[in-house]
Amino acid sequence: MEAFSFLIFSLPFLFLFSPSLCTNSEGNALHALRSKLSDPTNVLQSWDPTLVNPCTWFHVTCDSNNHVIRLDLGNSNISGSLGPELGQLEHLQYLELYRNEIGGKIPKELSNLKNLVSMDLYDNKFEGEIPKSFAKLNSLRFLRLNNNKLSGSIPRELTTLKDLKVFDVSNNDLCGTIPVDGPFSTFPMESYENNRLNGPELKGLVPYDFGC
Repeated sequence: MEAFSFLIFSLPFLFLFSPSLCTNSEGNALHALRSKLSDPTNVLQSWDPTLVNPCTWFHVTCDSNNHVIRLDLGNSNISGSLGPELGQLEHLQYLELYRNEIGGKIPKELSNLKNLVSMDLYDNKFEGEIPKSFAKLNSLRFLRLNNNKLSGSIPRELTTLKDLKVFDVSNNDLCGTIPVDGPFSTFPMESYENNRLNGPELKGLVPYDFGC
């Protein structure tokens, strides 16, 4: 009985001091991002992984429940790459990484950001294809990928994003044809210029990836 009483008494302290229970997954995800980036001007200096959560870090905005909802690192003179850990920021609404020197592929895990409203990755050095899995981002309204080194065709899966208002992939190395379904019927041709695209899709006449 005494052993049982000691266990009950000890449980609150176990919860208090157990590292696994105090770990903040969003803070871990951002710390993993920092480890992949070169930061010559120390804009990430406040990103202290020993804190309970990342809500006091510069360039990070949280909601009232201490969930990360904005990441504002545009024009920050950072380089490196993005990792799959960013997909753990499940409450993120704004991912602003424009005008940096970030390269490599865009992680398909970003499609896990189901609350994302805006993804601004323009003016970087991203390469590879636009992930088809971005079609899962049903809240997305702004997707700016212009001025990178992206290749391949524009995924037709993105035509299901009914709330998409802005889509800019100009100044890349994309090929194939331009979608005409869903919101793509409203985007101006300037959104596609300076690629290897063959103009709007002609349904039933040529495959959408014609010329790739």
